[in-house]
Amino acid sequence: MTAAPSRRDLVATLADARDKPVLVLGDVMLDHYLLGEVGRISPEAPVPVVRVRTERHTAGGAGNVARNLASLGARPFLLSAVGDDDAGRMLATLLEVGGVEAVLAREAGRPTTIKTRIIAQQQQVVRVDRESEAGLTERGQALLVETLRRVVPQMAAVVVSDYAKGVISAAVMRALAAVLAACPKRPMVLVDPKPANRDLYAGADLLTPNLKEAGEMSGQHGAARLDVIKAGLALFRLCRCRHLCITLGAEGIALFRSPGDVTHIPTVAQRVFDVTGAGDSVMAALACGLAAGRDVLTACVLANWCAGLAVSQVGAAAVTHEELAETLDPGPADAVGIMVGRCRDRIATVCAGGW
Repeated sequence: MTAAPSRRDLVATLADARDKPVLVLGDVMLDHYLLGEVGRISPEAPVPVVRVRTERHTAGGAGNVARNLASLGARPFLLSAVGDDDAGRMLATLLEVGGVEAVLAREAGRPTTIKTRIIAQQQQVVRVDRESEAGLTERGQALLVETLRRVVPQMAAVVVSDYAKGVISAAVMRALAAVLAACPKRPMVLVDPKPANRDLYAGADLLTPNLKEAGEMSGQHGAARLDVIKAGLALFRLCRCRHLCITLGAEGIALFRSPGDVTHIPTVAQRVFDVTGAGDSVMAALACGLAAGRDVLTACVLANWCAGLAVSQVGAAAVTHEELAETLDPGPADAVGIMVGRCRDRIATVCAGGW
C-alpha cells in the first residue's frame, strides 16, 4: 500500500508551485463560445434554434493549459504557432491579458485554429472547427527551435500539449531532447499525446493519454481494469516513458509509476456540466505539482481535484489558485482517501482498491 498525500500536503504543493516557470509547447487555438437558449425547433430542418445571449473568446488547446497554469499561480511560457490573421492577433492579446508570456510563430497562409461551441441550457449543441493540420514552415520551426534553446534551461517543467495541428513534429521534439540533454538541471517533461504522433514521445517523464487515446496508441482497447493495465504496459514498451497517467473520465485516473506499480485515483467531481478543457486543467495541475518538486502521485491527486472543479463549470474553465486551495481546505477530515492498488508480475491483477 502507498500512503495518499493529505489535503495539507496538496495545499502546500499548490503554494510551492507559485511563480514556478513552466514551458508549454504545443498547438494553440481560439475557443469561441456562443451561449444562449433553445425555445423551438427550426422549421427548415429538425434542429434546435439557439437564441444567442452571450459570446466570448478564450485561448484554447495549449493556450488553455498556459492560462490554467497562470490561474493556478505558476509562471507559464507558451511556445506555439498561429496564422497571420485576426484570430491569431486576438489570441496573442488574450494571452497577454491573461498573464501568459508567449512566442507565437506567425504562419502566412495558415489559418489560426478556431473551435466554435454553441451552448444552450448549459449543454453543448454543436461544435464547428476551422483548422489546418499541416506542418509548420521551415521558418516557423526554426523560431520554435531557437526559442527552445533559449528558454528550456530556465524551466521547472515542460508541458508538450499536442493537438496534432502541426506544431509538434519530429524536428521540434529532437531539438527539445537535445536541449534537455544539455541542461545542468533537467526539467520534468509531461506530454499530453495524440495517437498519430506516438513515436515522438520517447523518454517523456510523464505521458498523460485519456482512455480512448491509450487504447489507440497501445492497440489494447476497453475500459475494464484489466484492459487499462494491458494498455499501460504496452505504452511503457512502445513509448519508453518514465511514468504514465491514463485519465478515465468519471472513473478518475490510473497512475502507473512503473509497469508494476499502478494506483487508481477515483474522481472527486460532484457534478459535471462540461468536460471541455478538463484535460488541460489536469495537465496544468500536474505540471504545478512536478514543478513544485513533488512526486508524481502527489501531482496526480492534485490534478484530480483540479479536474473536479473544471468539469463543474461551463466551457474551458481556468481553475484559480484560490478556488483549488479553498476546495482542499483540510477542515476536520484531512485525508484525501484515494484508493491504491498494485499490478503484480507486470501482468493483470490489481490487488487492492481497484476500479
